[in-house]
Amino acid sequence: MAATRLIRNRQGALAVVAALFSVFMGRPAMGQEEAKYSVVKKDGAFEVRQYEARVVAETFVEGDFASAGNSAFNRLFGYISGKNKGKQKVAMTAPVTQETSDPSAGSKEGEKIAMTAPVTQETSGGKFRVTFILPASFTMANAPEPTDPDVKLKSEPARKAAVVKYSGSWSQKLYDRKLAELKDWMTTSSLVADGNPVWARYNPPFSIPVFRRNEIIIPIKDSAVNKPGQ
Repeated sequence: MAATRLIRNRQGALAVVAALFSVFMGRPAMGQEEAKYSVVKKDGAFEVRQYEARVVAETFVEGDFASAGNSAFNRLFGYISGKNKGKQKVAMTAPVTQETSDPSAGSKEGEKIAMTAPVTQETSGGKFRVTFILPASFTMANAPEPTDPDVKLKSEPARKAAVVKYSGSWSQKLYDRKLAELKDWMTTSSLVADGNPVWARYNPPFSIPVFRRNEIIIPIKDSAVNKPGQ
């Protein structure tokens, strides 16, 4: 039985790697749609961005920082691959995001949806919220409804955010260091947080760490943002 479980786990891991390879490498790097934003202020690796409103597919998972994104990926990738009421494939955008947050609670038959970038992750209350951002052509009215009860659609309003960009590993140690740097920069720039830190990843797990694009994004109060050039 143990050998059977090991084989199944390996098969599952290979399936995820194959899926990620097809998503991130099966098209030109610049051809993948990204979450839409404009840069309000730039200071080296730090930026203030204005993000446009968007629709995301989200799921909540328990686990540690490193494993949460992997656990959630199968659910979300299933949704954009056709596990929805229209069996529609949905293109994947970037990034994938991860954060800690409490669960909160979306047509057509089985559409596949293009995946945008990044994938994001955040945390709160001991659970990680992981999201895929849907292409800009989708709204809450026309996005296919998930068939998996653990995947929900959510409309996110336009918002401003402070961001730090970095390359390298996906370790919590590096994340914590970059988060501290971002918070220090926000303090010196008089920027006030208005939400949880969000971890954003633009690359597949088999990418070379030095070439990865990673970001930490913290929503900020709009009144605290300086205009460009100030």
